[in-house]
Amino acid sequence: MKPSVDQALEVLSRAGMVAFGGVGFAGSTLPETTAFEVVVASGPDARPDLEALLSSATPAGRIYAATALDRVAPDAGLAAWRRLVGDLSEVTTASGCVIDRRTVGDYATDQLAQT
Repeated sequence: MKPSVDQALEVLSRAGMVAFGGVGFAGSTLPETTAFEVVVASGPDARPDLEALLSSATPAGRIYAATALDRVAPDAGLAAWRRLVGDLSEVTTASGCVIDRRTVGDYATDQLAQT
């Protein structure tokens, strides 16, 4: 059962890892990934809550918030990535079986390079 938007935002606020697909050999979907999908599906109405997460969430939560903003309000997403460039907090990311650690700022810089 998918969480409500409010529940999903709470999950993102305390996210421990960033993954946008399955993780590990089993390809398990993290609760954070499901929460991200719920928030993005809610559309631009989530924008104020996502912008609030940029200041209050864990490092992983900030990345989810910026990515969601990029999808629901591209202008706000661009501003979010620019804001996060100087963030030296470390975050764990996962892509399949590959786990990595980097700063939020490095992640943001990579996202800006793709725009």
